[in-house]
Amino acid sequence: MAEGKKLYRSTTNKKLFGVCGGLAEYFDIDATVVRIIFLILLLCAGGGGVAYLICALVMPEKR
Repeated sequence: MAEGKKLYRSTTNKKLFGVCGGLAEYFDIDATVVRIIFLILLLCAGGGGVAYLICALVMPEKR
């Protein structure tokens, strides 16, 4: 049985904790797009910062 993709914080493509880089690797998109989405969520709804911190605490770091 094939093993599926796993979500990890990036160790190479990171600015703070590697959450955006890890999400970008998982969804195979550019990390800048994910960073912009988090920024928009932070500025518009205020939930982007909380979501980022929760992801930083919950997501394991890629080894």
